[in-house]
Amino acid sequence: MTGFGEARSQSGGMAIAVEVRTINSRHFKLSFRSSEGYAALEPDVEVLTREAVRRGTVQLNLRVDRRSSVDDYRINTEVIENYRRQLQQFTGSDWNAADDLRLLLSLPGAVDEKLRGDYDPREDWPAIEPVVREALAALAKMRGEEGVALAADLAHNGRQISELLDAISRRSPEVTQSYQTRLTGRVQQALSELNVTVEPADLLREIALFADRSDISEEIVRLRSHLQQYEAALLMAESSGRKLEFIAQEMGREINTIGSKANDAEISRLVVDIKTALERIREQIQNVE
Repeated sequence: MTGFGEARSQSGGMAIAVEVRTINSRHFKLSFRSSEGYAALEPDVEVLTREAVRRGTVQLNLRVDRRSSVDDYRINTEVIENYRRQLQQFTGSDWNAADDLRLLLSLPGAVDEKLRGDYDPREDWPAIEPVVREALAALAKMRGEEGVALAADLAHNGRQISELLDAISRRSPEVTQSYQTRLTGRVQQALSELNVTVEPADLLREIALFADRSDISEEIVRLRSHLQQYEAALLMAESSGRKLEFIAQEMGREINTIGSKANDAEISRLVVDIKTALERIREQIQNVE
């Protein structure tokens, strides 16, 4: 299911921004991008993300900006002393005055600056974790609102299939009767033209064979059962995407069998309508966790 969430925080000289997006996918996949030096936090971020998202491709961006502090700079006394000793040998003066010290501090290497890559990102995790959770909560809220509309659409398609199945069930007994009428008419026409006779038992046997081949009562019962399971799965509080996907697959199998056995134009038309509704369900199920 698609969604978006973001959160920001600024404290202790550190600005944190998290953006998270999701797109449809049958499996969970995390794409994590972060500021330099924070890639090592991906396992921790993935644990939190999996708590909020079970299926889908997740794109999570973490930006951390640190302001420099006094602890980020250290005077390198060894370098300064080396500069002082060389200058003293070169000039013959002591190089201990305040102005001399300022000059020495401006030389390369006199002051060590703590680089971004020197930070341990796990030291900042206690400040980052709440921001990640807040962004994921915003994502879940948006996905939840979309889920209400999605559930309504899935339920509507399920009811449509049920209504079409009722029409097939009402039509099914008429198929054999219609075939009997057509077969009897053709036989009578042939008898009158060819002046031959046909035993009633032979005619009944042919009708019985057709009725057996075109009987779809078992498929109708199984499809009704799948529809009941489908409706129950929609009401489940926990994730039901994979279960709905399996049920839709089983419904498709029964519908295909009905279409191949019915041997009736009206039922074939209804089967096409059911397949159309089922295809909409299959597309929407990809959005369900």
